[in-house]
Amino acid sequence: MYVTSSFVFEDAEDMRASFSEEKQRNIYSRFTNPNTSEFVEKICKMEGAEAGYAFATGMAAVFSTFAALLDSGDHIVSARSVFGSTHTLFTKYLPKWNIETSYFKVNEPDKIESLIKPNTKILFAESPTNPAVDVLDLEYLGEIAKKHNLILVIDNCFATPYLQQPIEFGADIVIHSATKLIDGQGRVLGGVAVGRQDLIREIYLFSRNTGPAMSPFNAWVLSKSLETLAVRVEKHCQNAVKLAEFLDKHDKVNFVKYPFLKSHPQYEVARKQMKLGGNIVAFEIKGGIEAGRKFLNNIKMCSLSANLGDTRTIVTHPASTTHSKLSEDDRMEVGISDGLVRVSVGLEHVDDVIKDISQALSS
Repeated sequence: MYVTSSFVFEDAEDMRASFSEEKQRNIYSRFTNPNTSEFVEKICKMEGAEAGYAFATGMAAVFSTFAALLDSGDHIVSARSVFGSTHTLFTKYLPKWNIETSYFKVNEPDKIESLIKPNTKILFAESPTNPAVDVLDLEYLGEIAKKHNLILVIDNCFATPYLQQPIEFGADIVIHSATKLIDGQGRVLGGVAVGRQDLIREIYLFSRNTGPAMSPFNAWVLSKSLETLAVRVEKHCQNAVKLAEFLDKHDKVNFVKYPFLKSHPQYEVARKQMKLGGNIVAFEIKGGIEAGRKFLNNIKMCSLSANLGDTRTIVTHPASTTHSKLSEDDRMEVGISDGLVRVSVGLEHVDDVIKDISQALSS
């Protein structure tokens, strides 16, 4: 573990050549560090990417990617269903630098091209989305991006590189919040962006100067976490599909959304581009916000948390918690109804998870 802020040079020439980038070596851990490099190399191999950079958090990866690749006056086309902080970035902070965003609904991808302007530079989406677990056709997005010479950026956090590799479908940059399933145990924060070498070079230069780098310790933890990613994600998915099938038949549930349930609107797309359905199950409880709050209060074994991708099953009611500040119209726009519940299915015995969810619904 290289827990060091900087690195020692052999002599004046070694130092000069290193700073001029004639020599590739570690200079300062804000730039590179052996532990972060190891972690990035593993993610690149899993995603089929040319290069990458590791960040302190997933949102640091999102912000740095956009800040590095966009100039004042540029335009983004994005799926409307994005993580709340990403939405805030698009609507509150990027406009300060005269960067605008146009949204398309996830069920209306045919309208994407009508939103593209001469100054559009990036096409962005999450798939599956947070928290409604919608799935976008990455191949279709890749075709549009190529046709219009756009940079396709995909947030692959919910799927992980084990279940889905967006670069195969035309993505130029893939982003992860490593805090989630990549760590998988709720221990450390982290983010990573991988993709085309020329674009990562710009992201690296921006990050080298602005300082959102991942710590060596977190990189070491995450690099070890990748050794068990496949085993963990397989089990997460096995548990999640069983919970989804149980909820699909429950009389207090209006609907269930899980990518590998045949009732999912984008089931065929999910089967095309994902190995398994992931660990997130979204469902709507009958009775709205009050029913959702009651459900949370009745949970006994599962955790109530804003995190996801942990070994423990985590239950969240977005309308009364994470998205409570949004208007009802704004929430409904992205599929967050009053009774929507997001479950990040953990690694416990699935019968115990189902038992706890069942008693919370019935109490």
